[in-house]
Amino acid sequence: MYKIGELAKVCEVSRRTIDYYTRMGLLECTRSANNYRYYDTNALENLKLIEHCQQNHMTLAEIKQRLSLKKSDNIDYRVVEEQVNHIQNEMDYLNGEINDILQVVNTLNEEDKKKVLNKVSPQAVALLQSLVMLSV
Repeated sequence: MYKIGELAKVCEVSRRTIDYYTRMGLLECTRSANNYRYYDTNALENLKLIEHCQQNHMTLAEIKQRLSLKKSDNIDYRVVEEQVNHIQNEMDYLNGEINDILQVVNTLNEEDKKKVLNKVSPQAVALLQSLVMLSV
């Protein structure tokens, strides 16, 4: 069990952020007799998921929906379908971004291409190389 300050330190967020997420219903805690809030490992995992989702531009409402799906025994297919559609839209957007970048990369000389590709993750490099081969 983590006190709010301990959880904040482990996840590198502010206590205020954890308090806000708790009030929003994104995180759950238990209260001690002296009114301290304690968070379990489930809250730690959920906080990491919240941060990950926010990095992927999800709203707090969407994140709350995803968290409720995670703990629900009775899953509504429409909610799952909505999340799949959201992810598909994000993938379509990113695919467009990759295509735009590929056009620029294809105009670079070999040395500059290597410099660019060295700054990209191995998975992204493989994807870019595959797309370059497909576009030829």
